Amino acid sequence: MTRVFADTFYWVALANPRDHWHEKAKAVRGALATMKIVTTDEVLAEFVNWFHRRGRCWRVNAVRFARAILSNRSVEVLHQTRESFQSGLVFFESRPDKDYSLTDCVSMHTMRQQGLKDVLTHDQHFLHEGFNLLLQDEPAV
Repeated sequence: MTRVFADTFYWVALANPRDHWHEKAKAVRGALATMKIVTTDEVLAEFVNWFHRRGRCWRVNAVRFARAILSNRSVEVLHQTRESFQSGLVFFESRPDKDYSLTDCVSMHTMRQQGLKDVLTHDQHFLHEGFNLLLQDEPAV
């Protein structure tokens, strides 16, 4: 089974009907029905944190959405470990010229460790590190 990595960007777009990328994320989700989605505890923490100041309703829905991800059999959530944190921190430290978040660095390290090239995101930082973005702008007509 093909595996793809899901970044915070994807989960936020999928969970938020007001997000510019919501419809695209839903379409991609449908197209990936036979694939295993891989994400991490760190990504889910960043996802929940993204909604934490948007009001009680958003917070409640973010937690509900995160729990649904955790119980979804087509999603593999890799646990946060001391090693994953430290490896991400080393990667973060090695890129002082980049505007990568620590979560991005953990994700990129995890993707390399897992042999994953495709990522559900539009975050150009992943492109800069040689990954394939599965959420792309529509080509200009």
